[in-house]
Amino acid sequence: MEDHPTSLASPPTDPARVDVADASRRPATDAPAAQSAGPNTWGSPPARGPSATADPFGRPVPRRRTRSKLRERAGAIGAAIIAVIAKFKAILLILPKIKLLTTGATAIVSVVAYSLFFGWWFAVGFVILLFVHEMGHVIALRREGIQASAPMFIPFLGAMISAKSLGDNAVAEARVGLAGPILGSLGAALVAVLAAATGSPFLQALAYTGFLLNLFNLIPVVPFDGGRAMAAMSPKMWLVGLAVMIGLGLATANPFLFFFALLGGLESWRRWKQIRQRSLETAAYYRVTTRQRLAVAGVYVGLMVTLTLAMYATYIPHSVGFSHY
Repeated sequence: MEDHPTSLASPPTDPARVDVADASRRPATDAPAAQSAGPNTWGSPPARGPSATADPFGRPVPRRRTRSKLRERAGAIGAAIIAVIAKFKAILLILPKIKLLTTGATAIVSVVAYSLFFGWWFAVGFVILLFVHEMGHVIALRREGIQASAPMFIPFLGAMISAKSLGDNAVAEARVGLAGPILGSLGAALVAVLAAATGSPFLQALAYTGFLLNLFNLIPVVPFDGGRAMAAMSPKMWLVGLAVMIGLGLATANPFLFFFALLGGLESWRRWKQIRQRSLETAAYYRVTTRQRLAVAGVYVGLMVTLTLAMYATYIPHSVGFSHY
């Protein structure tokens, strides 16, 4: 029984309260009087459980719920974050179905947003490179016999397309995923050729940004293009990609990278649970031959090396500026 007994050196201040030591020294004739002192005396044991609000001596029982309250608040905050992410993903899926938010309209909004930081012409060029990248996915999906929406632009998050699936198996998903960086790299290479022909530092910087955009999308974590390729190569690489994303976020203090890492973590966890179920459908989806795996790996590594070299070739030192554009 949790209580705070009174000191044996001093009598209780309230005659209705009976000290344990004093009660043991009283004669038996005092027992009825002690029993009539209240419901929580020797004649009636104190109630135990959530209904008990005071100890046998009339003092309130202290409740220590600080930790439980903190846990409840932390759980509520976590649930709220998950709910926001779920709603954000639902919004992304709904966007292509809203007729007002056409490709052109979202492109204009993105151009305006990017122009606030990079200037109008650079914003226009960057959105065009995003469009070329996304069209690579659209073309690949249609080659797989899957209808895809037109690209939809989201300022500072890139662009997206929607489709009912990414193919019948992991190899088809890898083809769809890598098609974006392939076509996007060709678009950036065309800009680099124009930059070399005209000697324009502006076009050279735009080409560098295009190469960086496509290289970034090869990070091996879903829902990025590199994560789609890892579905055919090795889904375990999703953990490596997630670690890379978190590391980049810590190195650059970029909140968007942490947001991407959170999305990637949730998507990776969802797909890992599907894999661990070991259903026949899931096993068939991730069944990849050695030849197919090597082909996907060759394209993936080739893109990584090519884009890295292209970025090195189009890099402009900080001393060279093009703010007049």
